[in-house]
Amino acid sequence: MTRDRAYDDERLAVAYQRGNQMPEASLRDWTRLIGSFTDRPAPAIVEVGAGTGMFCAAMARRLAPSAVVGIDPSAAMLAEAVRHHAGPGVHYVRGAAEALPVRSGAFDLALLSRMIHHLPDRPRAARELARVLRPGGVVVVRTTFRERLDALVYDYWPRLRELDRKRFPSADEIREDFTGAGFTVLKVTSFARPVAEDLRTYRARLTARPLAKFGRLTPEEFEDGLDHLAADARREGATGPVPVDERYDVVVLTAP
Repeated sequence: MTRDRAYDDERLAVAYQRGNQMPEASLRDWTRLIGSFTDRPAPAIVEVGAGTGMFCAAMARRLAPSAVVGIDPSAAMLAEAVRHHAGPGVHYVRGAAEALPVRSGAFDLALLSRMIHHLPDRPRAARELARVLRPGGVVVVRTTFRERLDALVYDYWPRLRELDRKRFPSADEIREDFTGAGFTVLKVTSFARPVAEDLRTYRARLTARPLAKFGRLTPEEFEDGLDHLAADARREGATGPVPVDERYDVVVLTAP
């Protein structure tokens, strides 16, 4: 298996930055949750698969870290991160999860958000995380388990659920990959927060295909999903807006 090269595309990186932002209150709540899993003062934080840097910037603002390093293999994504989410104490570095370009024992907290299904070699990535974390450091994996693919996007593009069942790891597979590298499972939980104020806003974010998996659909499939989403947004407009929530599974592990 090779990593998804689609994210090297500059057009997708721009669309990803615009289409994957979340309301500030939701970003605040997610950042607080992630930070709650470490009790170390001024933690050094690394985000693996940082993408366009939304969480790196949020953690730098809210968790009082000593440093935040965002690592991603895509130069296009990192260019968007520097453009939109630069700041004091935040550094972006190009690199792969299986060979992290940082020194051993440098970090207290590692975040892997919505990226573990892209990894060509999860056990190797887990071993790398064990290397770069200090003893007792924490990894937070934010994902959706294969057995719990319940995002709203699947209601409008059901073939994406079929495709993601082949790509996303199960809860047991994630546990096995990390415990095999010496990690201990600290907690498995679920957390949901709004990503859009209503269906109309949600649809507008998706029109630019901000996820690589939309490229796996035919143009007809994609437009059909947008049409159904637009129809539901019009019906919602008659009764009042309803925030669109997204739920993610969270696995928290401690390093040996």
